[in-house]
Amino acid sequence: MTVSKSLIIAEIAQAHDGSLGMAHSYIDALAATGVDAIKFQTHIAEAESSGYEEFRVKFSYQDVTRYDYWKRMEFSLEQWDGLKTHCDDLGVEFISSPFSSQAVDLLEKIGVKRYKVGSGEISNYLLLDKLGRIGKPIILSSGMSDLNEITETIDLLKQFQVDLSLLQCTTAYPTLPEQWGLMEIPKLKQQFNIPIGYSDHSGRIEASIAAFALGASLFEFHAVFDKRMFGPDSKASLEIDQISNLVLSIRNLENSFDADYSKNEVSAYQGIKKMFGKSLAVNKDLSLGHVLKEEDLESKKPGDRGISAKQYQEVLGKKLVVGKKKWDFLASSDFL
Repeated sequence: MTVSKSLIIAEIAQAHDGSLGMAHSYIDALAATGVDAIKFQTHIAEAESSGYEEFRVKFSYQDVTRYDYWKRMEFSLEQWDGLKTHCDDLGVEFISSPFSSQAVDLLEKIGVKRYKVGSGEISNYLLLDKLGRIGKPIILSSGMSDLNEITETIDLLKQFQVDLSLLQCTTAYPTLPEQWGLMEIPKLKQQFNIPIGYSDHSGRIEASIAAFALGASLFEFHAVFDKRMFGPDSKASLEIDQISNLVLSIRNLENSFDADYSKNEVSAYQGIKKMFGKSLAVNKDLSLGHVLKEEDLESKKPGDRGISAKQYQEVLGKKLVVGKKKWDFLASSDFL
């Protein structure tokens, strides 16, 4: 079985809380974990939101409305370009999810390689048509959508012949184990025949590890310095050390799945099999003429000292032609 290298994406999203310095600090920390890409969300408040938008969770002490929050999360074109350059310099891909057509225009100006479409945008055909015409790879998240919606959106984007992948996702923060939906991964692979990944909101690493074993090839998760930090996604995020462990786990699994360690070929173990193997010995002094019984026998290392413990039944009832001392190994010449 050949497993291609997984795409591992750490999402900063709004964990920077509107601080450009904090955003750059996250890039430094996440690049050191070995992730392939660092993802932001590009919000332009006046283009995507309004005074009618409700808070998903009323978490903010300083933002009166959701619009105010998105406004506080904005960066300028020059600031976004600096964030992307920082990622480039550290050898990680900069990715961002646009939430408006204007956000797409901004991201095109700084030269992104691909787009991630959040689950809330999967039926935003105005946005999707624009991305399809651009022609860059698109990663779709499925958190809020049923199979009909997912199918319709995939059919729409396939018309543009873009490189398309889909993330199994549950929109709950944090997701409980019974909400992870891991068993959807093989179903989605079979139904859509495109790369399937997993977008995690559990705040734990085992969900993504299991997703890999079920065939996921892309992994996305929220990142935070500490789960106790301010923000709507903190409890559903992975901390930096967790991310390092997850990346190492996935890379180890890739190596394991790619390796051919067949049970049909075990010649490399011959030396150690002898070392840990067992040979037959006697557990007491036995005189010449003694008829061997099972209670006379013990198995002792190594495994090349005469008769294998595997063959113990073949010596039962045999008469010794020599006397044996306690713990002597048996040999085929010891009995008739």
